Amino acid sequence: TQSTWGAATMSFCQRLEQTAIARDSLLCVGLDPHAKELPEFTARHALDFSLRLIDQTKHVAMSYKPNVAFFEALGKDGAAALEDVMKALPADTLSVLDAKRGDIGTTSEAYAASAFEMLKADCVTVSPYLGGDSLEPFLRNARHGAFVLCKTSNKGSMDLQELEVGDGPDRKPLYLEVARLAQTWNTNDNVGLVVGATHPQCMSRIRAAVPDMWFLSPGVGAQGGDLSSALEAGLRADGLGLLLPISRAISGAPNPRDAAETLNRSINELRQNLRRR
Repeated sequence: TQSTWGAATMSFCQRLEQTAIARDSLLCVGLDPHAKELPEFTARHALDFSLRLIDQTKHVAMSYKPNVAFFEALGKDGAAALEDVMKALPADTLSVLDAKRGDIGTTSEAYAASAFEMLKADCVTVSPYLGGDSLEPFLRNARHGAFVLCKTSNKGSMDLQELEVGDGPDRKPLYLEVARLAQTWNTNDNVGLVVGATHPQCMSRIRAAVPDMWFLSPGVGAQGGDLSSALEAGLRADGLGLLLPISRAISGAPNPRDAAETLNRSINELRQNLRRR
């Protein structure tokens, strides 16, 4: 369900901060019903998988990130299952719809309506490749948010995201230019960046360039990202600003509840230690 957390006048980033503080958590549980994690790749099993994870983690998660691809692959029944998953999310958490939308004009308007009006998501992941006007429908309402792909966690991200742009002293990798642009798009305080935890050196550079923005940082666990390095590189000075989506390390654990509790405890201990430095 679309979170009722926070006053109606709060921006999405204000809601992120309030939720993180109230729940003492930066943990975002990924809802990724991979075929290999299900007894059978059906909408019913995808729904059961997701509902079970929500139930086992709702006491420690500050947000949930359903990946729409796994539901869309199951046709109309998968779409219905995704709607049911969104309705089942705790009202005092925030939902990140992982859809990586990117288009122009009325198509972008339709994607935004699907995410925010039909599925009641709090925010959605988006691609900046088509420019600022393509993102405007997602950013119009300050209460809704968008995490803009900046430096992604996959190895192939180097193909484009590390290309150098600009001239002379302004020359920088493309991902830093995306971060700079995203900051200019953040007039409603509802824009964050997707910054993979698998590239802590890049994350440090982005944090230095945009010290106040929120990051959504996948890659810890199955993709090889190190939790401690990600927190050191990505946290803001106030110990916030970093949302850590973790899926397989929780869903694939013998006891997902214990795994989520252990991860949340580790995140909090590490960020407390970093703040003491």
